[in-house]
Amino acid sequence: MTETEVIFTLDAAGTLRRTVDRFSSSGEVAVITDTTVASAVIPALSLPAGWHMITFPAGEANKNIATCSHMWQSMSRSGMTRRSLVVNIGGGVTTDMGGFAAATFKRGLRFINIPTTLLCAVDAALGGKTGVDFDGLKNEIGVFAPAEAVIIDSTLFRTLAPAHLLSGYGEMIKHALLRSDKMFAETLALDILDATPAEINLLLEKNIALKRDIVAADPLERGLRKALNLGHTFGHALESLCISRGIDLPHGIAVVHGLVVAMILSHTVKGLSTEYLHSLASLIKRRGLSAPAVTCDDYPALLDVMGHDKKNTVVGHILFTLLSSPGNPVTDVEIAPADIRTALDIYRDLTE
Repeated sequence: MTETEVIFTLDAAGTLRRTVDRFSSSGEVAVITDTTVASAVIPALSLPAGWHMITFPAGEANKNIATCSHMWQSMSRSGMTRRSLVVNIGGGVTTDMGGFAAATFKRGLRFINIPTTLLCAVDAALGGKTGVDFDGLKNEIGVFAPAEAVIIDSTLFRTLAPAHLLSGYGEMIKHALLRSDKMFAETLALDILDATPAEINLLLEKNIALKRDIVAADPLERGLRKALNLGHTFGHALESLCISRGIDLPHGIAVVHGLVVAMILSHTVKGLSTEYLHSLASLIKRRGLSAPAVTCDDYPALLDVMGHDKKNTVVGHILFTLLSSPGNPVTDVEIAPADIRTALDIYRDLTE
């Protein structure tokens, strides 16, 4: 799999034009973005008039095959060929789905990602995972297809609501735990809501360096890359529960709660010090990372979603990524439902 070039800048507009000149052999460029980004961010990028704009309604609810079909139709009607270039500008929904549309149109167009959310910068924009939601399950249909380049400019995050900055921060915490004690302490010390774009870019470089190392070693998620699922087994289940109730819980905040559960299990199964789960529980209360309360009545639904997670090799057998210590993940650890219930009891005591 081709390695993605990652470009850090505080001048996204100029960097984008220079990058497109390097990767577009035909001059045909399609920009995929959602309606919110089209009005809030695109004007500041001063895109050339000749580029084709493909927009779709913002939101996870529109991350589906029907929206992809709209993208394919637009690319076809614009006369795009296999030498054309796609530029995805937006959050994770845009880079996931725009990447999928590009990777499958005419058996694959090259594409560039410009994340406009911190979560996308640290998570979805890099790594080659593309896809759409299907039949109520996140990212159920997709392919591995890396972007040619990812342009990261933290000045683009200035319009984000605090909850969405915190969402990206949640994934940064996950990466820090996967790297080292030092990086975990550094990340907890950053007040993401008060940090400058330059400070955010600096910490993002360290986060993305970790992800690039892991992806390069395991591009198709057959071994080491599963470590990036730390916090996601319960995090995705909590997200799904909230979606079913019409509650908007940002992904990265759900991941922080998933990390608490993973740290509890890491302590009981792998002997991880309890200081990490207490640090995370304290962070949730100090930094506004709260999530809707979970009750015992929610356990069956949560366990059902965890049982259908794509990481499981056998449906119903629930696998977690755990830590024996920061920087030392252990993947594919099967946890019995009874032990998960116990961990959820402790999680509720720590976070409510």
